[in-house]
Amino acid sequence: MEIINEKEFNEKIKKGVVLIDFFATWCGPCRMMSPILENAQEEFGEDVKIYKVDVDQEEKLARSFGIMSIPTLILFVNGQQKEKHIGLWMQDDLVETVKKYL
Repeated sequence: MEIINEKEFNEKIKKGVVLIDFFATWCGPCRMMSPILENAQEEFGEDVKIYKVDVDQEEKLARSFGIMSIPTLILFVNGQQKEKHIGLWMQDDLVETVKKYL
């Protein structure tokens, strides 16, 4: 899964349905979230883009979205924030939520 930086962020979320995972490499729940996101990406195919943002590398970006706990996942549709989920997000719930925007 592609890790993006602040410079790429606005371009990546601009078009379509995009899920951003704000994470850190040292975070246990974040590591548990990775295979869930990989499975979800397989299920969605090209309909949804999923990217990761390392909060330790992109502190300013994380602050701009009020990220206080990780993992935090934010769903964007055509650049507009639609959903925000804090903590581990079970795959069935994640998929059900994202499908509302397809």
